[in-house]
Parts: sequence; C-alpha cells; structure tokens
Amino acid sequence: MAYQEQPAESRHIVVETPNAIREEVHLESVRDPDRRGVSGAALAAIVVGVIALAAIVILFVMNQNQRDAMNADAAQQQQPPTTIVQQPAQQPPIIVQQPAPIIINGQPAPAAGGSSNASSGPDDGSIQSAIDKKLYDDPMLTTLGITATVLNGKATLMGSVKTEALKAQAERAVKDVIGVKSVDNQISVG
Repeated sequence: MAYQEQPAESRHIVVETPNAIREEVHLESVRDPDRRGVSGAALAAIVVGVIALAAIVILFVMNQNQRDAMNADAAQQQQPPTTIVQQPAQQPPIIVQQPAPIIINGQPAPAAGGSSNASSGPDDGSIQSAIDKKLYDDPMLTTLGITATVLNGKATLMGSVKTEALKAQAERAVKDVIGVKSVDNQISVG
C-alpha cells in the first residue's frame, strides 16, 4: 500500500527534573494510507471473484466436452435414414379341409350332393395352391394383399384394391385356374 507522508508535527515539551528544567522537541511525522489505493477487503473480493469465474469457465468447458462426446456417440449410432416401402401384408390362404370319405364294403360313400368326389376334378387344396401361385406370380396382384379361399371349387376373393380394373383383373386371373367352378369376388374398391 502506498502511504502519503504529511508534514511533520513538532511539539515542545518542558520537562522539570529535580536538577534541571529542560525543553524537549518532539517531531512526529504522520503517515496516512493513500486513499486512492486498493484496500485489503476489496483485493480479497477481487481474488474470490476471479477464482469463482475460473471455476465457472472450467465447468462450462467440461460440460461442453461431455456434450460433444455424447453427440458424437449419438451420430455414430445413428445411421442414414432408410426408406421403407411397406407393402400390404399378404394374408395366408385359408385352407378348408374336407373330411375323408367313409368307405363301406370297399366303395367310397357318396358325397353330400349325391355325386362322387373323384369325378369333380381337382380337389380344393390343389385349386387353392394354384390360385395362390397365380396371384403371387402376377406382379400387379402380388402387392395388393388379395386372399382367396376355395370350397367345393368355388373361389372367394377378399381384400381391397384401388380401382375396379384391378378387381376385375384379380377375378379373371382366378377364373383361369383349372378346377375353379365359380368366383365370388368380395374385393372392395377404395
């Protein structure tokens, strides 16, 4: 701290002793601290403020580094977006199995309609397989999710298409399958 020296003060003191009287002169110079300087309390406050500021800066830098590391990990885990084209789910075909014929005395029993099953052509299982293959092999029909069921040679079509033309195309494809007697087209257009 800087001190400013003020002019000296002189004091004359008379001292009486048993032997003599003498006069003493005391000169005193007074030093006052320079009021323009920095006090100890202000200096301590500045030091504490600088330390606090340094701590905040260090914490900010550490947090920023941690955030950058987390962003790098996230970017590394994230792969470029892929376009997923979702096609309508193709429902598995419904297979209706007929009970095995009852054989009496070496002869098969007549079917419920009175006619023999052997003369009716291909069975429903083979017709169903042929229809499923036909719908699957056609590039226009395979993505539509049309399902077909066969019972006694009658094919029932179910599903949804966008146009009447696609509905008619599916019906024509099923009619062309050997063994199909009729087509019940329940495909909705929408």
